[in-house]
Amino acid sequence: MTTSENFTPDKDLPILSSTDAYQTFIESEGIPIVTGFFVEDLNKLEVAPWARVGGLGAYVDLDGNGHTNDAYVCEIPPGQSLNPERHMFEKLIYVLSGRGATAITLGDREQTFEWGPGAVFSIPVNAPHRHFNGSGAEAVRFVAVTSAPLVMSIFNSTKFVFDNEFVFDDRFTSEKHNTGDGTLWQSTTGRHVWETNFVPDVVNFKLFSLPRRGAGGSNVTFELGYNSLAAHISEFPVGTYKKAHWHGPGAHVFVLSGQGYSLLWPKDGKREDRIRVDWKPGALVVPPNEWFHQHFNGGATPARYLALRWGSHRFGKIAGITPNTEGADKSLEEGGSQIEYSFEDPTVLDEFEEECLKNAAGPQMRQFFPNRTSFTVDIGS
Repeated sequence: MTTSENFTPDKDLPILSSTDAYQTFIESEGIPIVTGFFVEDLNKLEVAPWARVGGLGAYVDLDGNGHTNDAYVCEIPPGQSLNPERHMFEKLIYVLSGRGATAITLGDREQTFEWGPGAVFSIPVNAPHRHFNGSGAEAVRFVAVTSAPLVMSIFNSTKFVFDNEFVFDDRFTSEKHNTGDGTLWQSTTGRHVWETNFVPDVVNFKLFSLPRRGAGGSNVTFELGYNSLAAHISEFPVGTYKKAHWHGPGAHVFVLSGQGYSLLWPKDGKREDRIRVDWKPGALVVPPNEWFHQHFNGGATPARYLALRWGSHRFGKIAGITPNTEGADKSLEEGGSQIEYSFEDPTVLDEFEEECLKNAAGPQMRQFFPNRTSFTVDIGS
């Protein structure tokens, strides 16, 4: 007969933890962990020796990921390579600096492709792979966005995640898509999709007009491999800003060009709740889950950013995660999540024009506000 006894969880059930499996894991890795809303410059982020991966690294676990995905920065010293690895989570990579190559094993074949600054590519789930620095003089630095937090929190087993031989042969990428080739899917919504697994240069990739997001902006969406994680690039002209909107967690926004700022605030927040984040190339912003956010080009050149996020076309619906990529283009009045210019706080425009004048950039937004002709800044109210 089984007897029952009083017990203290901390004493008698030591496997219980106040943190989840992912948090416990990254704390055990021995590299820096960056938190908050924002990283000012990923190129200057402090990294430390990373025994498991090889090279140097730092985790970037920002609040806006909602514990669904994460990022890390990795550096490969000149003439070296990282350790071979495989894992049961998705991974998208954006190359910040340096040149090198990646070898991926897909079943009985191996694909190797070269990359340089501005390249974006994905690693098929659980495919063995290895990264190489192609220079003997210059370090490589890249940032990866992964679905590790979600996967590790579900399975609670690092052995399952990193030492699993299951082959996802239905997710193999073609050699064509690992050389920069792809297929363009044109959409009536204006969000055209480039299906590939490797983009050689997101800084100069051709974009398409997307007026619904405001002020002469342009965009392209990337379907990278057979992933739940996807990507898009947006650009907006000098002296303009995009319409505010909200979406689900985990949209990692990397600034590629331009100088400006973003405003972040809760859906039910007030003016005084707005958080301002100033950015330039190298910055990373992750808007919190279902917070409004708005991006402003306050500098003298076009502003472009790359977003690595949830919401692919193949696997866009994930339990507990609402990417809301379609709703972000629709106004609140139409059931979407976008604030049209005519409904935004009037001080937003005034403060933006001050920023443009400070940076000798001509503001171009008055044309979108036909009923406002005066410049009435009221920052103190």
